[in-house]
Amino acid sequence: MKFIYGTGNIEKINQVKNFFKSQNIDLEILSLKDINFNENIEENGTTFEENSMIKAKAIKSYCDKIGLKEIIITDDAGLCVDALNGKPGVLSARYAGDHAPQEKVINKLLDELKDVPEEKRTAKFVCVLTIIMPNGKFFSVRGETKGKIPFKPGKMGKLTYNPIFIADGFSKVMSEIPDEELGKTHREKAMLEAIKIIQCNKF
Repeated sequence: MKFIYGTGNIEKINQVKNFFKSQNIDLEILSLKDINFNENIEENGTTFEENSMIKAKAIKSYCDKIGLKEIIITDDAGLCVDALNGKPGVLSARYAGDHAPQEKVINKLLDELKDVPEEKRTAKFVCVLTIIMPNGKFFSVRGETKGKIPFKPGKMGKLTYNPIFIADGFSKVMSEIPDEELGKTHREKAMLEAIKIIQCNKF
């Protein structure tokens, strides 16, 4: 089975590929770069569901124009911090400005939480996937990873907020834990639900 995963983010693509491999799921993943999709999509939704759908519809329109009939999966994901009323939320990728470096984003968030005690630094990662089948039928699924924000960042690298997120059941931030030890992330939980839907709606 083959599908288009609506991102040009290689880290996301590799994360999904590695997860499928670990689960013995035989799927071929195409990125937006693989299909030469270079359009700028304005993600102006107020929820993860809305933004994921906006991306899915834009990619579906492009695929229709070039005659590409593959399953499309898009995601919108972000970090929701309880003490910040759910921020950065849907603005996670633009929280410190467009294309801001990881360190700048992390420092901004930690500065906003500097007076928040440990017991109130709860947060969650959210990932919403939209699945559009070649016949136009669409579905939406959600995955979450709950945890907390430490006072100082851990090892930098990987996805933007991983150095300042400690998932429940762990003592280290996500960027310091090998993927095989981390278990199912919010994206992987959502992806498993997406695969079930695809298998039940094969055309």
